[in-house]
Amino acid sequence: QFDNLDKHTQWGIDFLEKYAKFVKERIEIEQNYAKQLRNLVKKYCPKRSPKDEEPRFTSCIAFFNILNELNDYAGQREVVAEEMGHRVYGELMRYSHDLKTERKMHLQEGRKAQQYLDMCWKQMDNSKKKFERECREAEKAQQSYERLDNDTNATKADVEKAKQQLNLRTHMADENKNEYAAQLQNFNGEQHKHYYIVIPQIYKQLQEMDERRTIKLSECYKGFADSERKVIPIISKCLEGMILAAKSVDEHRDSQLVIDCFKSGFEPPGDFPFEDYSQNIYRTISDGTISTPKQEGMRIDTKTTVGKAKGKLWLFGKKPKPQSPPLTPTSLYTSSTPNGSQYPIFSIEPVHYCMSDIKTGKPRIPSFRSLKRGYFCLQGPALEDFSHLPPEQRRKKLQQRIDELNRELQKETDQKDALIKMKDVYEKNPQMGDPSSLQPKLTETMSNMDRLRMEIHKNEAWLSEVEGKVAARSDRRHSSDINHLVTQGRESPEGSYTDDANQEVRGPPQQHAHPNEFDDEFEDDDPLPAIGHCKAIYPFDGHNEGTLAMKEGEILYIIEEDKGDGWTRARRHNGEEGYVPTSYIDVTLEKNSKGA
Repeated sequence: QFDNLDKHTQWGIDFLEKYAKFVKERIEIEQNYAKQLRNLVKKYCPKRSPKDEEPRFTSCIAFFNILNELNDYAGQREVVAEEMGHRVYGELMRYSHDLKTERKMHLQEGRKAQQYLDMCWKQMDNSKKKFERECREAEKAQQSYERLDNDTNATKADVEKAKQQLNLRTHMADENKNEYAAQLQNFNGEQHKHYYIVIPQIYKQLQEMDERRTIKLSECYKGFADSERKVIPIISKCLEGMILAAKSVDEHRDSQLVIDCFKSGFEPPGDFPFEDYSQNIYRTISDGTISTPKQEGMRIDTKTTVGKAKGKLWLFGKKPKPQSPPLTPTSLYTSSTPNGSQYPIFSIEPVHYCMSDIKTGKPRIPSFRSLKRGYFCLQGPALEDFSHLPPEQRRKKLQQRIDELNRELQKETDQKDALIKMKDVYEKNPQMGDPSSLQPKLTETMSNMDRLRMEIHKNEAWLSEVEGKVAARSDRRHSSDINHLVTQGRESPEGSYTDDANQEVRGPPQQHAHPNEFDDEFEDDDPLPAIGHCKAIYPFDGHNEGTLAMKEGEILYIIEEDKGDGWTRARRHNGEEGYVPTSYIDVTLEKNSKGA
């Protein structure tokens, strides 16, 4: 059965290598699966810079947590692949190599034992044949001797010669017989040893080898499953983390984040007042009475109104103060009733006049805060004081910056205290270091502290300004709600609506009121003084909101310098103001007026 065992052990090694190949392919599947999961996580992970402060909604945070858990899950798949590769596949390959070496050795021993037994059999067979041949020769010699001995004609010498030949052959046959007996005994002993000792021992070693192979397969099967079972607790935690992330979604918190993100501090526009078109009737009735003097020039010239719309910032800016009493239908009139009593009639410019101003008027920008709501909202850089943002968002940004500056100031303060302590130690123990070597660092730290304090003071001033304006708006709105006054809305340079309580009239009017006159929180009624002049080097169309068109060679007044955004505020001789590109003009500033 030697050949059969040879085939069986070879089949066992082939099966071992087949299972090793299966494990290798499973490892590749796990590695590819983990790699695809990581790529998926990387694809959907947010790519944000550290300074990105976009709102973190709970649904987004939950999704990001799920991605993190999935990334950990992919890591566990890699652990499974690594464990299988080290504990199963690597062990199988090493054992397969050892198994092949051991099998080869046992088979060689079996072949050697078989070859030795064959050699013994050949020696025994040769001695047997030689003994058989010598016996036949001895029989022939005996027959020849007997024939000569019975022959009367044979001489005595022939008989003696035949007798000697018989004795020689008989002696040689006896020697071959002894040799054959010895070879036979030796062969029988070797054959018994071969079949009862050598071959069983070799077969036993092959059996033990095959059983070890089977045990190794069993261990690898168990290790294959253990590699998966070891990561199950961690995978369960990953899945629990996903469930917790799903439970952490809070729709109310997300809504509050949206509110906080887009809360601007703007006030909603006020109610449209009643437009009394019957005032002409009351005026006709009261023309002959003493109660109300006749008012002239109350007819509106549409062309005049449209023309005056130039130089205004509608709807989110300031309309210029009129230089002379306008002739508008928005004055407050007083009429008399048949019983002689008087009552005020509130009136305002019709809406279509406002819309005409919006469509045909060229806006005038009083400040960069208004300018940001137009063209520069998309293209201009952010300002240091965040004035390009709505009031509420500006307040939040300033507060965040103040907090950051305070943290930096605290760090610098701690560093200064540490340097001072180190300097004292050096002064007391000069062998530890030179105290003067710390002076440059101490000076630099003090300078940084001063700079940070100035920054904090500047930002706190801006924050106080914003909070004061917001509080003022709230007070005005509260007052308006209590008194139920008819007010006219406007938008401040930041774009927030305000109410002008000065336009409220409870009795007969003392003077004409102007519907186009708005209360300005940020600028005085007087125009800004000119701080220099400029000459246009290139023509500029000025199509965008808040800009001022100019021709090449035109001379303009400078009323506000370039703040670093590339635009200069200028004014024509006729009073029209706007922003022009600084690179398009040649600026000449007055020394005594610079910085006014």
